[in-house]
Amino acid sequence: MTTLSLISRNCGSQGGNSDRAIESGLETRIHKDFFAGGLLIGSVRRLNGVWLKNLGSPRIESRNRFHVVAKIRKGKKHDYPWPDDIDPNLSSGHLSYLSYFKPLKEKPKPVTLAFEKPLVDLEKKIVEVRRMADETGLDFSDQISSLESKYQQALKDLYAHLTPIQRLTIARHPNRPTVLDHILNITDKDKWVELHGDRAGYDDPAIVTGIGSIDGKSFMFIGHQKGRNTKENIERNFAMPTPHGYRKALRMMKYADHHGFPIITFIDTPGAFADLKSEELGQGEAIAQNLRTMFSLKVPIISVVTGEGGSGGALAIGCANKLFMLENSAFYVASPEACAAILWKSAQAAPKAAEKLRITAQEHYRLRIADGVIPEPLGGAHADPVWTSQQIKLAITQAMEELGKMDTEELIRHRMLKYRPIGGFQEGIPVDPERKRNMKLSDLNAAEAGDIESELEELKKKILEAEGPSEPITSQTIKKLEEDVDQEITNAFISMGLQEKLESLQLELSKTPDDPNNQTLNWALKEKVDRIMQEFDHNLARPGAYLGLKQKLEMLNMAHRLIEHKEKAEKLKAEINQKVPAEVKAKMEVLKEAQQKLSKGDPFDKDLVEEVEKAKNELKEVLKSANLEIIGMTKRNVPPPPPDLAENIAKVNEEIGKEIERAINVTGLNGKIEELKAEVAKGSSSETVEKLKAEIQEQITAVMDVTTLKEKFENLNVDLASHAGTFRTGSVEIEKTRGTRA
Repeated sequence: MTTLSLISRNCGSQGGNSDRAIESGLETRIHKDFFAGGLLIGSVRRLNGVWLKNLGSPRIESRNRFHVVAKIRKGKKHDYPWPDDIDPNLSSGHLSYLSYFKPLKEKPKPVTLAFEKPLVDLEKKIVEVRRMADETGLDFSDQISSLESKYQQALKDLYAHLTPIQRLTIARHPNRPTVLDHILNITDKDKWVELHGDRAGYDDPAIVTGIGSIDGKSFMFIGHQKGRNTKENIERNFAMPTPHGYRKALRMMKYADHHGFPIITFIDTPGAFADLKSEELGQGEAIAQNLRTMFSLKVPIISVVTGEGGSGGALAIGCANKLFMLENSAFYVASPEACAAILWKSAQAAPKAAEKLRITAQEHYRLRIADGVIPEPLGGAHADPVWTSQQIKLAITQAMEELGKMDTEELIRHRMLKYRPIGGFQEGIPVDPERKRNMKLSDLNAAEAGDIESELEELKKKILEAEGPSEPITSQTIKKLEEDVDQEITNAFISMGLQEKLESLQLELSKTPDDPNNQTLNWALKEKVDRIMQEFDHNLARPGAYLGLKQKLEMLNMAHRLIEHKEKAEKLKAEINQKVPAEVKAKMEVLKEAQQKLSKGDPFDKDLVEEVEKAKNELKEVLKSANLEIIGMTKRNVPPPPPDLAENIAKVNEEIGKEIERAINVTGLNGKIEELKAEVAKGSSSETVEKLKAEIQEQITAVMDVTTLKEKFENLNVDLASHAGTFRTGSVEIEKTRGTRA
């Protein structure tokens, strides 16, 4: 378009009056073709009462001496992609001017995906050997052939066991062939013309439509178009259509239905463009109109998922008689990253979400949503785009042979029956109008804290009551717990996005020769392992994350500690029994008899008390001779004290508890105690825990009423003195109680 600005100005005076300047401006937009046809003079005869007779002159004289200045503003050269000077003698290829899609001036740079990095080393070796062969002129054909065979085998092994998130990564590969690449590869030469516009707004470049022929038969092609570089992706809006794009697709579908063209749609979009303007223009309504209309079209419809198919934005052109998916394509209701952010509050759990969503072509074919899986070359469709396009063409041709035999009613019913059984619906079986759903959380995923504590106590009881550390029941329980922990750790690695790094490291380890002298390689692998474990520990330590795994790890660590302590106790017991002489064992029998008398309530005589004390001293000497330090003496089963004495002890303990609670409230140690609990739960170092304990005990002791408590302790000691040798002293009981409360 060309802009013409006309400015008229009165510069003179009339009839001797004072000078007056009368200014008026007019800006008129006139198409460039008007000048060529001389239409301007015929259409614009008078301008503000002034006749324009000569546009070629910048000045038009009249008795009012008007000065007309024309300024032409240069606009865009072309609104459409065809040039000004098309050769009239051109016999073919002129339809290519109707498309914006042109070959790239520069080839796209190769992109290596994260899980493909183990193959990079082999590629570098092949390139290095070939460079050496070129430089030296030596024959390295055997070495090159061997490396290439290793590379092909590694490539086969890698692409034979792809995870869902890895397939999605391939579907999003920046060099993956676009929809127009496939269309131009499968259509006959010079038999493709792109159609534009929805006749209501503008031409959405995220959806391309047009007519082309395959083997002489015309088809209507509709698809999402991604860009091949950053500039094209911005122009195509990353293949996310607006309502105008879906209305353009709907217009072309109706056009194809009217003229009897079969419809082929290509799906490759992360979803519809969900900005405010699109919602205001009716994004949901446009998608719904497409869904309803596609089920009533009277021509065959074939859809091919070439990349990723996101939610309703993909389904809006995907309600077909036949749905095919490329081997490494994906179809989902929500992207794994969005799903992980909703369910696990972190996009790093995308690998786990991808498995749960069942987004791959193989899963869709197994669920009878997709009618076929189109193979891709090793390395993905970008490794050989032409071969991939020919596989798509073959699938379309075979499907058209089947659909072409159906009449209109059969086609519509075939389309309806394809989607009818999805979700488990069966014809002829009544459906309960009020379907009951269990909204309770899964017991596996919602374990209560009380259940974990009860399991922990039960496991402790089993270990302590077991006759030996290797008792079958205890071993089976711990083995099952270890298997659960291993599975939880595997799931955690997947949700943290560390699975690919781990698999890459395993592949590197499998290729590494077992050479203990190669310290550099071992150190490099160890450093990689340490980095992975540091990242795992950092993610695991986040508050509120992986609570089930943390609880099971705590149970497993506790079980191993108890078993280790029990093994040491059994070993120590055996050593002591070997070193204890027969006369000391006789003294121990005296202690047992005294304990039995006390449990029956029989009084002690003076001689028995002396004999008990003598036996204790002799036992201490035996233990010291065995290089064992005596830190205190107690009994495994302490007999209950007399009722009155037990009542006094309980009363004193209750008063101690109240005094400690009062001291905690006065000093405001609740936060400090919670901090201590958190450090213990995290498994912090013993120095940190002991330091917090010492601070808490020191502050509690500083505000406690020690004088009153001492009097009660002394009275209690008097009562306990009569039972010397049976109970521990009052001071020991007090210290134990105080430590427990703190």
